[in-house]
Amino acid sequence: MSEPALLEVRDLAVIFGSGPGAVAAVKGVSFDIRRGETVALVGESGSGKSVTALSVLQLLPYPTARHPRGSIRFRGQEMIGAPARDLLQVRGNRVSMIFQEPMTSLNPLHTIERQVNEVLILHKGLSRMAARKRTLELLEQVGIPDAARRLDAYPHQLSGGQRQRVMIAMALANEPDLLIADEPTTALDVTIQAQILKLLKSLQAKYGMALLFITHDLGIVRKVADRVCVMTQGEIVEQGAVGDVFDRPQHAYTRHLLSAEPKGKPVAVDPAAREIVQLDDLKVHFPIKRGLLRRTIGYVKAVDGVTLTLKAGHTIGLVGESGSGKTTIGLALLRLERSEGGIRFDGQDLQALSQREIRPLRRQMQIVFQDPFSSLSPRMTVAEIVGEGLEVHGIGTEAERVRLIDEALREVGLDPRVRDRYPHEFSGGQRQRIAIARALVLKPRFIVLDEPTSALDMSVQAQIVDLLRDLQARHKLAYLFISHDLKVVRALADEVVVLRQGQVVERGSAEQVFTTPQTPYTKALIAAAFNLETVA
Repeated sequence: MSEPALLEVRDLAVIFGSGPGAVAAVKGVSFDIRRGETVALVGESGSGKSVTALSVLQLLPYPTARHPRGSIRFRGQEMIGAPARDLLQVRGNRVSMIFQEPMTSLNPLHTIERQVNEVLILHKGLSRMAARKRTLELLEQVGIPDAARRLDAYPHQLSGGQRQRVMIAMALANEPDLLIADEPTTALDVTIQAQILKLLKSLQAKYGMALLFITHDLGIVRKVADRVCVMTQGEIVEQGAVGDVFDRPQHAYTRHLLSAEPKGKPVAVDPAAREIVQLDDLKVHFPIKRGLLRRTIGYVKAVDGVTLTLKAGHTIGLVGESGSGKTTIGLALLRLERSEGGIRFDGQDLQALSQREIRPLRRQMQIVFQDPFSSLSPRMTVAEIVGEGLEVHGIGTEAERVRLIDEALREVGLDPRVRDRYPHEFSGGQRQRIAIARALVLKPRFIVLDEPTSALDMSVQAQIVDLLRDLQARHKLAYLFISHDLKVVRALADEVVVLRQGQVVERGSAEQVFTTPQTPYTKALIAAAFNLETVA
């Protein structure tokens, strides 16, 4: 007789709210997880993945969320409606959870030692000294460098990968039977992502724990999961062994997800195109100050001698890990960050211009940020957001501005009738289209695109890449495309510049860099991005 499932979810339903405004977030979901097994829940934003996972530990907000039907049994114990005392015995003890964004999950006011200690003291009853010793062991186990020194560090003093490792250490503190990982690698660079996945698999093998892995990245699922459940609109539409589902998908939505990777080739560049942007030996050094008098004792060389040229209709992809200087270059180029070296836009020396003198040029140089939700004011309508630049630069009469706003919305694939709605009423992809319209309405010649697709689902990423390519072909726009997602870069950029610690380590045509990378660092990036074991 086979071993009973560690976790059994049967006909689970979740409803938020009540009355006519009630939303059915999960509709009759059923699946099992056995000891030592990895099951992936995949689907796009809003499909019900995270709501299902939070239901396992009964962490949904009560009474806003409720279960009209269904059962969740962990080791035979019913979780829905269980007494608070029983739930406390399971949460963080037998079942742990890693959340998507470690910076918001960790307490910024407490040291790393205190946050990991809390789990051990609460659940294991360890003394402070014993908890400190075990915390150090855990940090070393998850690969935190110089772990003893990191005990007194605060979350903001760690990199994104290190913060995620701390979250994993906290989750593993009590050696749980089941670990729920909710998009644990989404915000990480590809090489760090690969390290975290490898770490999770090794720790899973060591502790024999089951893993519920929630993601929208099918490439990750192939690496880590034994079985996969595909979710959309609150329902599991297909489930089975990873190989079976991926190689022989039965449902149309599964086939849609599998084909959603950004495709196509960059817009062909006219060799005779005019040079729009030139950077010459660009440097951005941040002073390190110490002591009572705040004397400068050194510099952080965020950007250290970068040179590049960008033509009309041309895209340069800036790639590298977090902290490599990608975003700093974009901000310095727009004169939003102090820098040294040459910055020329359409032949004009931007370094020689005052802020007042540079202002008229700003309409020709725009930026689209990574997170469309935080970059759009929640208090402004779509029309106010898109039209703000027109007002600042004194462009057109009120009637002309209305026409330009509607024209920009149509160009990015939005109905002008949405002009009076607010950002929270749109999906992530629609919000990013609004952000692109805000840049486009000023008729710019050059746009800095700072990770514009990293917060989006795979299918939405593909749509935004197609949109950007179409707009570039139509308006001969020059793009500086900043990203750690090499699949997106390959679909959009005709030239790639690889950065590490503020310096260019490799550059060339996209074809050359992706097919015959020259440096070990570029090879590692490409191997991690395209799920390769090695790169020749």
